[in-house]
Amino acid sequence: MLALVVGLTIGLIATWAAGENPVHVLRILVKSAVGSRYDLGMTLFYSTPLIFTGLSVAVAFQAGLFNIGGEGQLVVGAMAAAAVGGIWPGLPWPRAPILAASAAALAGMVWGGIPGWLRARRGSHEVINTIMLNFVAAGLTSYVALHLLKNPDSQNPETRSIGEGYLLHPWPIFGGAPLGLALPLALMAAVCVWVWLWRTTLGFELRALGQNEATARAAGIDVGRIRILALAVAGGLAGLVGVAEVLGNAGKFKVGFSPEYGFIGIAVALLGRNRPAGVVAAALLFGALHKGAADLDLETEHVTRELSLVLQALIILSVSAEGLWSWMGWRGNRKLTAVLRTAPEASKQGN
Repeated sequence: MLALVVGLTIGLIATWAAGENPVHVLRILVKSAVGSRYDLGMTLFYSTPLIFTGLSVAVAFQAGLFNIGGEGQLVVGAMAAAAVGGIWPGLPWPRAPILAASAAALAGMVWGGIPGWLRARRGSHEVINTIMLNFVAAGLTSYVALHLLKNPDSQNPETRSIGEGYLLHPWPIFGGAPLGLALPLALMAAVCVWVWLWRTTLGFELRALGQNEATARAAGIDVGRIRILALAVAGGLAGLVGVAEVLGNAGKFKVGFSPEYGFIGIAVALLGRNRPAGVVAAALLFGALHKGAADLDLETEHVTRELSLVLQALIILSVSAEGLWSWMGWRGNRKLTAVLRTAPEASKQGN
């Protein structure tokens, strides 16, 4: 909370330096994020993919791995969901969305399991492998969208539309915002990740590996298997972004649909301390910043929607400065202790 307040404060001071009233900017951010049912629905809609990608990064972090491949895993998952919906458009609900969601998760698991296997069996660092696979995923999905499943009724780089039975229709309570069952699915995924990591033996082994590899090996944990599993599960979680985008919004795969959800998920996981509840809270914050900053272009003269990126960066920097806050707290505790120790002596002298 301290890091959040400090980051927002510094960001608002920056808007003052740019010539805007910080209170006015903050009012615009809040009003645009939660000012109406539609605004709230859009905030939750933007937050849903970040929950998936934040959980993806958090699971890998808990195993001592750094998954930078969320962007590639989510586009592969989205393409898998669109491919299932485009090839078998006549499937009825609810079998259709279950099949598409399963395909999205499976595609993401395969894409995440590849760098996991390379790290476990060949010693290749997962950071390099996941970054490289992001580009491979972008090229592969673009080829499929432009040549194999191209939409014949559009000149845009996108696949054909999925069948009606696959669509997760938005809830009318949010005034037309494309928010539907993808949000409960994301929250359910967060609960399942918590149960798996903190209430199962396999989750304990994964966290033990992340804490100390040598100790995990000495305890008989199969380190290679856990690494493959961690990155596969991380990829599957990122792949579920396809449910929110393809089934719940566009009804097709669009090349370049992601505003870097996979990379923002890294910041979400860091802010959420790699805990599922923290990831959900951080995703809601980042979703609110993304939606809230959308009106800055119209409502201000010197500040644009890119302010949300500045605020995100400042918040992450504040969270990363944990040593500074600990040092400040230590100094404050020392001063308080000194005051409490001298108070009795001063009282005696006064008497």
